[in-house]
Amino acid sequence: MKTVSVVSTSLALGLALLTSSSLLRAETDENPMEIRKIMQGLSRDMQQVVAGTAKEDWQQVEQAASRIADHPKPPLSEKLRIVAFMGSKMADFKSHDDRTHNTAKELVSVASQQDAHKVISTFARLQSTCLDCHQNYRQTFQQHFYDQD
Repeated sequence: MKTVSVVSTSLALGLALLTSSSLLRAETDENPMEIRKIMQGLSRDMQQVVAGTAKEDWQQVEQAASRIADHPKPPLSEKLRIVAFMGSKMADFKSHDDRTHNTAKELVSVASQQDAHKVISTFARLQSTCLDCHQNYRQTFQQHFYDQD
């Protein structure tokens, strides 16, 4: 129990230090946020799913869906910036990522079965998970992290 208290106190202190530090500054060309790069990679992978489906190249669909499901995570310092910004909405934000991850895993499985109709319907659900998150968080996230002076 004491260990949990020490860890919680340490995390709270670290978060307080980060929020008061220059680590919360806006993204610049010299300080790009990893999450932007991750999102760009996810966009490319989504396009690869579409291209693979159009060609009925199920291996391409599987590989792209696998990259989506297991996409890179931002470094700890950036995660802490995001957590500080999201506050009480962090659990909901994380649940969007979990739904995307799970749907992409399902797409990997469906693509391995080479069932075009299931691939298309599962991919449509995957697109919806992305859209739901974007509609809920993209604008405020971009304003906070990217549009600061």
